[in-house]
Amino acid sequence: MANRYLLGFDVGSSSVKASLVNADNGKCVASAFYPEKEAPIMAVKAGWAEQDPNSWWEYAKMSLKKIMADANVVGEEIKAIGISYQMHGLVCVDKNLQPLRPSIIWCDSRAVPYGEKAFKDLGEEMCLSHLLNSPGNFTAAKLAWVKENEPSVYGKIYKVMLPGDYLAMRLSGTVNTTVSGLSEGMFWDFKKNKVADFLLNYYGIDESLISDIVPSFSVQSEVSAEAAEELGLKKGTPITYRGGDQPNNALSLNVFEPGEIASTAGTSGVVYGVLGEVNYDKKSRVNTFAHVNHTQDNTRLGVLLCINGTGILNAWVHRNITPDVSYAEMNDLAATVPIGSEGVTIIPFGNGAERVLENKEIGCSISGLNFNKHNRAHLVRAAQEGIVFSFCYGMEIMQQMGMDIRKIHAGKANMFLSPLFRETLAGVSGATIELYDTDGSVGAAKGAGIGVGIYKDNKEAFATLDKLQVIEPDAQQQTAYRSAYENWKEKLLKNI
Repeated sequence: MANRYLLGFDVGSSSVKASLVNADNGKCVASAFYPEKEAPIMAVKAGWAEQDPNSWWEYAKMSLKKIMADANVVGEEIKAIGISYQMHGLVCVDKNLQPLRPSIIWCDSRAVPYGEKAFKDLGEEMCLSHLLNSPGNFTAAKLAWVKENEPSVYGKIYKVMLPGDYLAMRLSGTVNTTVSGLSEGMFWDFKKNKVADFLLNYYGIDESLISDIVPSFSVQSEVSAEAAEELGLKKGTPITYRGGDQPNNALSLNVFEPGEIASTAGTSGVVYGVLGEVNYDKKSRVNTFAHVNHTQDNTRLGVLLCINGTGILNAWVHRNITPDVSYAEMNDLAATVPIGSEGVTIIPFGNGAERVLENKEIGCSISGLNFNKHNRAHLVRAAQEGIVFSFCYGMEIMQQMGMDIRKIHAGKANMFLSPLFRETLAGVSGATIELYDTDGSVGAAKGAGIGVGIYKDNKEAFATLDKLQVIEPDAQQQTAYRSAYENWKEKLLKNI
């Protein structure tokens, strides 16, 4: 049988990664990212962050060229394409499908006042019950900024799109988007199951600027003759999956059903859980979007908790308290201290305002330190416990929304390399942790396999996912973990 491959792209703000997956055995045969040094982010003013959409195309082209050469694969062997992308960006194109300005990307904060004003003027209950979030600093608010501050640009806009929509458009010449994508931009009304015209009307935005909607898993478009020639692909190759980076990370970890959780813990940390009913947090401390498998008949929402002070705290501790040892030795040092760090607690919120704390900026603080009793091992453990406890604090909000958290899926990377971190998270949450070997571009490729029908469902697509380790909660130590968490939470509540 001829080889069949699936191609996945992951459009990040630092690079574009491409992966080729053998459709028949599920194994990744080649991966590459470009540029090898971080892609530039333009900041014309403080708080701004922009990238040239054309650069994503060039990076995708370079990454694809390398993996096709490395794997000795030709375009005819690629059966479908999937795309993951940085969420919340805004790309504006004219009638010739040319970008009118650089993309305003996810970490640009200029639109915050526009979202806040809409939240106040339209009413918090209206926004939360229809959008499941405050309009915040999402794509719709960024478009409102363009309308007010760059009217000549706004007047030429034919369509607005997200970064993944742009790459799909460059591949196919076809402009479309998904409900999941629209929901992350605050363009989707969950009560009416349609484009959120009430928010567009408030901003004075014409609904015609919104792209046509296609299912996340479907033949969304096909590679054009022009793109095929430029990239070495076959004309007509279907583009069959699209998802924002956090929903796609969940997909990559085979998180599709209510109660399942995907987590990452790099510089910042994310807990992304699937909810089976339409709900929202009344204080907007977590974000809620349509998950990649959400449909009108089958509610699947992704509830996104972001903690800014995660790996950055662990790195600070390593740099300033244990610079003479490796991270692995630092973890061993922490393990010499009992659960609860003998009364030392660290509140980890030293990396800016935290949404989970209603956008308060309380900083990092250390409590309970006894100079005659405690040493650096206590601080190392307390830092890791504080990070875990911040996750659990956010997960309690998710549980209040109706999520039954039973299983946490994560890649074996960053903070999840620490046994203490993993065991504490399992112990406090009571959830089983499963660690996998995967990434976003591989997940996007497998999503494409679902979308084109090579795999009948996610279970078949991810049957070959490498499960590296399973961590079960230790029932004998759960009381100690919970006691340490309650002590930490008591200190947190005094701070906020």
